[in-house]
Amino acid sequence: MASPILASFPLGPQWPTIDPFLFVAHHDDAYPAATASLGPDPGELAGRPIGNDFSARDGWSMYHGSEVPGFPEHPHRGFETITYVRQGFVDHSDSLGATARYGRGDTQWMTAGAGIVHAEMFPLLDSEGPNPLELFQIWLNLPAADKLVPPYFTMLWNRNIPVHDVPDSAGRSTRVTVIAGKLGEAQPPSPPPDSWASHDDGDVAIWHVVADPGASWTLPAVDERTQRVLYAFSGSGFSLDGHAIGPKTGAHITADRDLVLQAGPEGAECMILQGRPIGERVVQHGPFVMNDEAEIRQAFTDFQNTGFGGWPWPSPDHAHVMSEDRFAKHADGTLEHPVG
Repeated sequence: MASPILASFPLGPQWPTIDPFLFVAHHDDAYPAATASLGPDPGELAGRPIGNDFSARDGWSMYHGSEVPGFPEHPHRGFETITYVRQGFVDHSDSLGATARYGRGDTQWMTAGAGIVHAEMFPLLDSEGPNPLELFQIWLNLPAADKLVPPYFTMLWNRNIPVHDVPDSAGRSTRVTVIAGKLGEAQPPSPPPDSWASHDDGDVAIWHVVADPGASWTLPAVDERTQRVLYAFSGSGFSLDGHAIGPKTGAHITADRDLVLQAGPEGAECMILQGRPIGERVVQHGPFVMNDEAEIRQAFTDFQNTGFGGWPWPSPDHAHVMSEDRFAKHADGTLEHPVG
């Protein structure tokens, strides 16, 4: 039988994707102990290109933050961000007046739609020890008919995200965190209403797989029109029906037949993204993703004229206080405090 691996590629900080996805960013930072300002000690910032620090020096970056690491206020239009945080925290603030702190396995799914400005800061909350951060941000495209829907976000709190545990015949375990797309009996929370993942024919799935050394699991087949990509980002890689996917490797794989996924001798982790292609032209310029150049020019004009609602926060890198636990306050005033 033909190899299920259609193409493979090495993984860097940003992972290439296939329609309907735009890219995946994997942030894995070993931040030091926090100061009262929720960032590293100022002495540790010396020599870094503050405002644009992607150096990974000492195992971490400040990104566009100057005091708190992260990404101060910036606009988006025409697509969605899905931010899955395994370790650490993200402080969200936006031009609609909504705000949140999430982490510990939580996911925020935000439809930028017609336009939103948001900040994503990574507050350091432990003043006595290290502050590891690991997150994945996935950009999912919107079809032309939904490019200008009202912006909106949904919180998928960790206790509501199902886990699919599968032991193999030798008792070795594969655990799949089901962020999107039903898997067996695991049904994740609903995505935002205007998401491509909410379309009946979108077939969108986002699965995080952690496998014991040598563990095997059968990845179920889906419709032949669906595209599927596997990213082996940690551990010793996988074999897929006997064909090797090395560590730190991505692979575009066959989706229309069952495939046996087996972890290497040290165990392995991967992200699996799947979806039916939107099949429309994509034109991206920085934070805007549209269907043609005229729409990109209009996005810049609209942002210059309206600020997508303006910025209601006292600073572009707004973050919450150290004592604040996880929460979300939506634009309509709805307040969520998760348990666990």
